[in-house]
Amino acid sequence: MLRTLRNRLIASHVFLLLITIAVTGIALVYVLETQVLLVNLAKQLAGQAVLVAEIAREEPAVWSDSAQAQTFVNRVAPLFPAQLMLLDAAGRVLASSDPADANSVGQRLELLGLNDALRGQNHVRVAYSQNLQAEIADIMVPVRGPAGRIVGVVRLTDQLGTVYERFLRLRTLIVAVLAVGLVLGGVVGWRLAVTLERPIRRVTQAVYQLAGGHQQMPLPEQGPDETRLLARAFNVLVERLRNLESARQQLLANLVHELGRPLGALNSAIQALSAGADADATLRWELLAGMGAEIQRLQRLLDDLAQLHGRVLGPLELARRPTALSEWLPEVLGPWREAAHQKGLEWQVTIPPTLPTVAIDPDRLAQAVGNLLSNAVKYTRPGGTVTVAAGAEAGAIWVRVSDTGPGIPPDEQVRIFDPFYRGPPDRRFPEGMGLGLAIARDLVIAHGGRLEVDSTPGRGSEFALWLPAGGGSEMRG
Repeated sequence: MLRTLRNRLIASHVFLLLITIAVTGIALVYVLETQVLLVNLAKQLAGQAVLVAEIAREEPAVWSDSAQAQTFVNRVAPLFPAQLMLLDAAGRVLASSDPADANSVGQRLELLGLNDALRGQNHVRVAYSQNLQAEIADIMVPVRGPAGRIVGVVRLTDQLGTVYERFLRLRTLIVAVLAVGLVLGGVVGWRLAVTLERPIRRVTQAVYQLAGGHQQMPLPEQGPDETRLLARAFNVLVERLRNLESARQQLLANLVHELGRPLGALNSAIQALSAGADADATLRWELLAGMGAEIQRLQRLLDDLAQLHGRVLGPLELARRPTALSEWLPEVLGPWREAAHQKGLEWQVTIPPTLPTVAIDPDRLAQAVGNLLSNAVKYTRPGGTVTVAAGAEAGAIWVRVSDTGPGIPPDEQVRIFDPFYRGPPDRRFPEGMGLGLAIARDLVIAHGGRLEVDSTPGRGSEFALWLPAGGGSEMRG
């Protein structure tokens, strides 16, 4: 019965209400009966006793003759629900409306408060009891004769049995009100439980559908803060899975494209050589050189994929060692200078000899710089300029790679560091696997630095690589 969250929430709500209402009801009944009903009953009896005393004072024979007294009691008692007793000035019983007191006529009773009444004071006593025969109100009022002398006492007593119906009606009313409150509380608890359970069940079903491979739409973020956060986390998961699926499909498409082109070129060269092209030394050299270039492209593709695989497995592990940047950077730039000259680009380099020695992984950081230079050379048209500059300022080291290529539109600048992203065919990044900048950024971040881009369409781009001068602490930008 209590296996579901909804039932447990309802049960906890109802049980708490039940305990609270029960305790409140008992306390309320006790307070109303003792502080309201009994007090009002005592006041009512006291007023009745005073009235009987006024009537009895007008009949002096009542206080000297028990028979007259009994006749008076029999005449007056039916007017009042309480029991009526008359006592003389000595405290002896003259008459009583209760037949059980017949044997007490003529005897003095030892009653609490009787002496006070004989001295001329009204006596009121109230006692709370669950016994129907118990006296819960005892009122004694002195009666004075014409000369002001105490001639007797009028006593009115009331038992619980005579007012039980009033108590029962009060208790029934209180129980009814509390029962209505319990029902309303249960309904409210059920409603709250259902409201809380529904989004949780919706998320659970969505997770099962997602695990089953079904296309899942984002869930509405409704309900309390916790359920909204749960739905938001699920929506983020769905969006992440969609991005991963899109990346996977993009990866497969890029692999087909990037592998097909060099393999086709290799196949064509092999067929040409097989057909006798090797007889011409010049043609054979050109074919072999082309085959070597295509194999290098495949090797770079394999390196990028290996880098991506390492990125998926976890954080990059760097083999840091002290490296003099003024000596290391020219060695990294050498091959790309030749590539720029071969394409007819102007090559400009500004590297101060005062660059500090820092602890870096020279091979990994060279790969990051190489990816930036590769893009600069690839996307700059012949006659353009590629500029490399380095420096140090404010505890940081920077390396800037600028070109005069087509530039990057603002809407693409936030996406170019995403794996597998390639721009439209007429833009800067229509070729390749779309991994170069993503790998460069990861390598720079692993060194505690950051990679920034500043580009204007039609005027070129500048990529700035920032590293902490200490080589190990993380930069904030």
